[in-house]
Amino acid sequence: MLRRIYHIMVKEFIQAVRDPRLRIFLFLPPLIQLIIYGDTINFDIKHIRTGVFDECRTSQSRKFTKRFGATDYFDLDYFPHSPGSVRSLLDRGKVSLILHIPWDFAEKLQASKTAPLQLVIDGTDSNAALIVGRYANAIINNYAAELRNERLGRQGLAEDLGVPIAVEEQTWFNLNRISRFSFVPGVIAMVVMLVSIMLTALAVVREKEIGTMEQLLVAPIKPMEFMLGKTIPFVIISLFDVILVTLVAIFWFGVPFRGNPLVLLLGTLLFLFSSVGVGLFISNVSSTQQQAMMVSSFFFMPAILLSGLVFPIDNMPQVVQYITYLNPLRYFIIVVQDVFLKGVGLDFLWPEMVGMATLGLVLLSSSVIGFRKRLG
Repeated sequence: MLRRIYHIMVKEFIQAVRDPRLRIFLFLPPLIQLIIYGDTINFDIKHIRTGVFDECRTSQSRKFTKRFGATDYFDLDYFPHSPGSVRSLLDRGKVSLILHIPWDFAEKLQASKTAPLQLVIDGTDSNAALIVGRYANAIINNYAAELRNERLGRQGLAEDLGVPIAVEEQTWFNLNRISRFSFVPGVIAMVVMLVSIMLTALAVVREKEIGTMEQLLVAPIKPMEFMLGKTIPFVIISLFDVILVTLVAIFWFGVPFRGNPLVLLLGTLLFLFSSVGVGLFISNVSSTQQQAMMVSSFFFMPAILLSGLVFPIDNMPQVVQYITYLNPLRYFIIVVQDVFLKGVGLDFLWPEMVGMATLGLVLLSSSVIGFRKRLG
């Protein structure tokens, strides 16, 4: 019995390493995933893009804002001068936090009164919003404690000095920071990607595996017509899935839908343009459905981690941030979340639309060229 088991084991090892492509996918993906995951999985948030709306414009207010810029957690990148520019920065996703300093901030501090202060946080990513609020309040509380100690030194303990700074915290787009409002739209994007890539790759590879590819190719049909005929059904299925999961998100989970459905439809079509290209690429490098499944899983997990849904892209190493621009899911996550929660249109989302269209054109063209070469 042991001898029979031994021979079966030897046969399986030989079969596993016989195919050069299979050897690559057995050993290379674990190394690549370890490198990507090791740099990407980080729950600490740093370099938070911050805007400062300083209506006070005094040395006191500048001294206060320097507290934020002196840490690694906040990058003071924008200085809007009007409520409209504040709204634009938040709508475009340029900042995660707006620090609003009212005009009487320094005046009230000098008079030993309670000075108002407002934090406006982008709640599209609920977990990040909680962390941003906690970081900002920690800096403000430290500053307020120093002010209180200065007042105690000047006035003694005879009177109640009150709270030096009163913070008003507002979270836009997701008032109560409900996590499912952020993650359910992201799940919609992942479902679309999984269905379109897996079904497209397996449908083409299945024809190779069962030996019907040659029969189809000798029929009076061009390769492009064959590929369109194989992929369009799955595009339609993916669109149906988007409608289905969107209705479930709205009516079951209560996720607000504030945008235009046509914008979401356009974004979905452009994303499918990219994901179908990935599926065809996988079919080009795979000979069996098993290989197609392995390659799909190798692409799927890094695509999720590098999309910004789980871990903020700004917190990733610079090299990895550049790599995320090659990930179509990065753009579609922004489109879905912004259409649901922000209600913005093409005037704000056109960069993501162009990114998906460009990636789709490159991926689909290269997949078609590679498919034709294999036929030749």
